[in-house]
Amino acid sequence: MVTPADAIEAKIAKKLVEDIQGYFVRKLDDLSHTFGRDIGCEAVEWLRDEGRHGGGIRYETRDELVFNRGSVNISQVHYDDDATKRLGSATALSTIIHPQNPHAPSMHMHISWTQMKEGEGYWRIMADLNPSMVDRVSQREFDRMLEEVSGDYYEEGTEQGDRYFDIPVLGRTRGVSHFYLENFNSGHFDRDLAFAKRFTESVIDTYIGIVLQALGYYRTYDAEEKAQQLRYHTLYLFQVLTLDRGTTAGVLIHDQNDIGIMGSIPSHVDRVLLQSWVEKMPKPQDTLLQVIIDALPDQSPSPVTVEVKQKLANSVREHYKKYPEALDMQAGGNFVPPTLDNHKEKC
Repeated sequence: MVTPADAIEAKIAKKLVEDIQGYFVRKLDDLSHTFGRDIGCEAVEWLRDEGRHGGGIRYETRDELVFNRGSVNISQVHYDDDATKRLGSATALSTIIHPQNPHAPSMHMHISWTQMKEGEGYWRIMADLNPSMVDRVSQREFDRMLEEVSGDYYEEGTEQGDRYFDIPVLGRTRGVSHFYLENFNSGHFDRDLAFAKRFTESVIDTYIGIVLQALGYYRTYDAEEKAQQLRYHTLYLFQVLTLDRGTTAGVLIHDQNDIGIMGSIPSHVDRVLLQSWVEKMPKPQDTLLQVIIDALPDQSPSPVTVEVKQKLANSVREHYKKYPEALDMQAGGNFVPPTLDNHKEKC
């Protein structure tokens, strides 16, 4: 069972993600102040089982002059009162920012601490740069930051990241710079905590610097550049909804934060482009992609509204309930986390 020391670790992890969330939100609000309409991010709360098993708060970007879509989410789910669960607590920060200007790249970052009731725990640490228009200078800057901040973990993290964000059926990756550590625990919680803090702050600072440069230099953009961004946003939705284990696990574990989990989806995608990829998909994932397309409005470009997000979450959930074996076809690094099993009752 959870000991006082274990509970302290979960509390420390929660304090970390809250601090990182606040730090990043302030940086995003500064972007809105400098380049937009000075509209700050808005807090949205969700509760797991009416708060009995935790919940979370996400900050959503509201300045559409600067942001196509963005959210910075933190959550902590716990089962202190449920002896049937293997999981003690799961504490996470997950964020995706899609700028409106196609010259400014998107960025995804995730950090989480998972603690089992027997006491063992592990970190998941991810970051990836996602430009719709590749800028090699920015890519090198992000890569250099990852190498400096991760040190001895750089080779493992980038190798796993490149594998996790690979899209085999399209012969490419999502993004240009990837880092992913799964099941990370050096045996020294304080040391790993300090690494997680340095890593996330370095990612935020480097990314904000890249965006500041892009928005300061590229004040305007043309229709073709915006079309290129739409194609990339379509690829992003495709990878998230057909390959990303974290997204799938989120909607399968419970349905109380579907909109937050779908917060990474850009505001519009190309439905026709998605349709052209159906024949490339192995079975039964061709069926999954088709139901995703069917959930999108028949418009060009197709808007991903709150209502559409709910339909997408339902589509993914129902697909894997019908084809649970298809979970093995999703992305993975060196270790596939037993996220779904962690939330199940003990055998």
